[in-house]
Amino acid sequence: MKHLTIAIVSAAALLGAAPAFADKGSSCHFHGSKPAAEETVLTCAAQRKDSLVSSGKLDASWKAVKHEKIEQVDGKKGKEWKVTFKNPQVTDASKQTLYVFLSLPGNVVAANFTGK
Repeated sequence: MKHLTIAIVSAAALLGAAPAFADKGSSCHFHGSKPAAEETVLTCAAQRKDSLVSSGKLDASWKAVKHEKIEQVDGKKGKEWKVTFKNPQVTDASKQTLYVFLSLPGNVVAANFTGK
């Protein structure tokens, strides 16, 4: 009887804890080395951009900006995706272009205004 109670409590704890592991951005976390499809990369880059807007690191005007270009580039650890967003509403020319870098499988590596 004691073993049955422990098993039931353990199963209930595991089932109840599963939703705690999933968050809004978890759909863009990948394992393996298979290159992601361009559509997946664009979706994950847009999610990162929107996250930067939500956190206040980017102006709200970036929310409506669509990607301009997607390409594969040589990164520090091999090939990476580079997604470019341009926002002409930004007055500082050095901050009009946002670059989001993702690993080939689609994990976000970095986002910056330098493109490097």
